[in-house]
Amino acid sequence: MRMPQRPVRRSRRSHGGSGEPSVLIAHPSADLYGADLQLLESVTGLVDAGWRVVVAMPDTGPLQALLEQRGAEVAIARFPVLRRAYASPRGIVHLAGASGRALPALVHLVRSVDPAVIVVNTATLPWWQLLARICRVPVLVHVHEAETEDRWAIRFLLTAPLMLSTSVVVNSRSSAAAACDAVPLLRSRIRLVYNGVLGPDHQLDSAPDGPLRAVVVCRLSPRKAPDVALEAMALVRAAGVDADLEVCGTAFEGYEWFEEQLTSRAEQVPLTGHVIWSGYVSPIWPALQRAHVVLAPSLREPFGNAVVEAQLAGRPVIAAAAHGHLETVEDGETGLLVAPGDAQALADAVVRLDADPQLRLRLAQQGRRSAEARFSVARYRTEFASAVADIARRRVQLTAAEPTTSDPPATRGAATASSHR
Repeated sequence: MRMPQRPVRRSRRSHGGSGEPSVLIAHPSADLYGADLQLLESVTGLVDAGWRVVVAMPDTGPLQALLEQRGAEVAIARFPVLRRAYASPRGIVHLAGASGRALPALVHLVRSVDPAVIVVNTATLPWWQLLARICRVPVLVHVHEAETEDRWAIRFLLTAPLMLSTSVVVNSRSSAAAACDAVPLLRSRIRLVYNGVLGPDHQLDSAPDGPLRAVVVCRLSPRKAPDVALEAMALVRAAGVDADLEVCGTAFEGYEWFEEQLTSRAEQVPLTGHVIWSGYVSPIWPALQRAHVVLAPSLREPFGNAVVEAQLAGRPVIAAAAHGHLETVEDGETGLLVAPGDAQALADAVVRLDADPQLRLRLAQQGRRSAEARFSVARYRTEFASAVADIARRRVQLTAAEPTTSDPPATRGAATASSHR
């Protein structure tokens, strides 16, 4: 385990020291996809509100430098992450062993940082809720998932650890509904905070002339359904529309087989030579600049930052009518919605937009206005910092008999927090 570079403070709860209180955030990866980028805005909101922020991750990666630029300290601590690959007796045994081996180092990390609140930035790290309970620290779990397809028993087992949390922040009503359907008792702990998405620093120009270009931005995994986008574009081309598809994204480790299936399909007629594989793209704005339309075919999307990024870029969106997409896209007003997994419906929507430039323009303009009004990073930072501060303040009220206090940071006038638990 690599500890933060900044010297660890002694406890201000018990020693009455000075300085800002700490938040310890557990995050499952160092990648730069939706939940990873959202973490950057969470960190910024907390730092702006006066918190010291330490982020624990199981490995290094491009996210680390960006977190440090935002004012966070990073601790590399080896801990497992719940993946579907563990959904077997052998996988469960492996996961339990890895969790047990990681626990002593994680306890040491918590005691060294001495956080007022622990934030677990996913529902796939249930051992962190247990760790917080062991260390008697209030814990907020930020849920970015909306699992509804598995059997109820599986969903219950995945969701039940949230009952160990002090509070649960969800990024959409869909995420809240999925959690409460599995464990109804969670309802009283849930707080809705829509994601805040950073837009381009200037308004993008119109897409260039040439064949219609559709862009899809997603992980290359079955649930994100880039295969549906490929089939839809094959149908579009078969209908006589000169169109290309640009795919921006990479596969999770273990999903190389799916990526191979995608590339094999792209080599077949009528897609041959008309699929561009751009890999991971950051920032995404150059790819969106090339787009006439953005496709969001994901079958289960709790929120969908890629949809909002496309709207902020002034590009019309066609999204699967699933979960969070129903909260970011109003059909016919701020984008088009189609049945999840229906390549023909997706193709028909692309052909419709290709034939109607005025509709493309109207959807793009109204989508941008909606995204700017509803999903700003300023609003998100304030609301998330307030959610953390509320937990800290509630803890202070429960332990008001303790003799020492410290000056709480302000959460932009919305709430206060304390370094005491």
